[in-house]
Amino acid sequence: MPGSLFHEMPDLIPVSFQGKSSIPEFIKKIGSTCFEARNVYRGAELFKRMAQDNDTIWLGIAGAGIAGGMGGLVIDLLNAGFIDVICSTGAQTYHDLHFAFGLPVKSISPHWDDDLLRKHGDTRIYDIGIREKETLEAQDEIVRRFVKEKHQALGQHTLASWEFNYQLGLWVLENAKHPERSFVATAAKLGVPIFWDSLSNHSIAMNLARTDREGFPVQLSGQRDIFDSAAINYSAQTTGFVELGGGGPKNFIQQTGPTISQILAVDYEGADRGLQIGTALEREGSLSGCTFGEAVTWGKYRSTDEDKLVQIWGDYSIIFPMLAVYTLELCKPRTYKNIVAAMPDFIQKLKDAQ
Repeated sequence: MPGSLFHEMPDLIPVSFQGKSSIPEFIKKIGSTCFEARNVYRGAELFKRMAQDNDTIWLGIAGAGIAGGMGGLVIDLLNAGFIDVICSTGAQTYHDLHFAFGLPVKSISPHWDDDLLRKHGDTRIYDIGIREKETLEAQDEIVRRFVKEKHQALGQHTLASWEFNYQLGLWVLENAKHPERSFVATAAKLGVPIFWDSLSNHSIAMNLARTDREGFPVQLSGQRDIFDSAAINYSAQTTGFVELGGGGPKNFIQQTGPTISQILAVDYEGADRGLQIGTALEREGSLSGCTFGEAVTWGKYRSTDEDKLVQIWGDYSIIFPMLAVYTLELCKPRTYKNIVAAMPDFIQKLKDAQ
């Protein structure tokens, strides 16, 4: 009889959690068990390698994590040099500003009478409570004030979303009560570009519809976003994608490979490494549930190497903090790439390659 194919594999031994453990020690321990716990360890190790190997690291932010207070983790990673580019929903950049300007956001129970909340001027995102007048309308006025005060810079030419967000972040640094609470402001300070996955599906764009009519037009270009994001990855030596949830940010980040190779006809094999945290399943063919293997077939990643692509099934509000702390504690801070300053050279390099 032939020997077992499992012969060289590690033994499973019950793990003990007695005594105090740091977050890295805890993650290493659960990594020797099974199921998604093992994937969490694999993901933590992958994020650590991205940081240690100086990958150009993209962070994709879907869902409502920023509105729920998770922006502090993003700020910590930015300050450590572990995030070089961001793609966020516009909603998260909008809600991020609540914290910078001290507008009320409350931790609430998700079990409310929503008809009653509406009568009281309360809105909610599951267990996040937001006042319509004191928070949303106040934030709208702040966005419109920014557009009017900075229109000379915003209205000179058609903008990519990262250019708009860079100007927004600089303005927040100068005008907000708590700019240190804003990942948009921190990114601007460090030269980290923030792209939107959509130019219209959020409250900032809704306010631009009003400021346009008030004589302060701002023109945004999806085509600029596509080319500029591709230019970043074309110039990067190695790339790592970290995706919180799926949806638009996930696809925006991953489409950079096909943009270069399929659309622009420039030789490019896709990103080097990818890490996704989400709860979507692949069975119904949705974008959020598509696997890394599926993405490889589109030229979004170089290969299906399991050491370079880790997909964790779970709620990123639980898993992302563990991975962030793991990397922050085990890796030395990196030198900032300041991609905003390098963008003209990156764009020209991709143009010259066509």
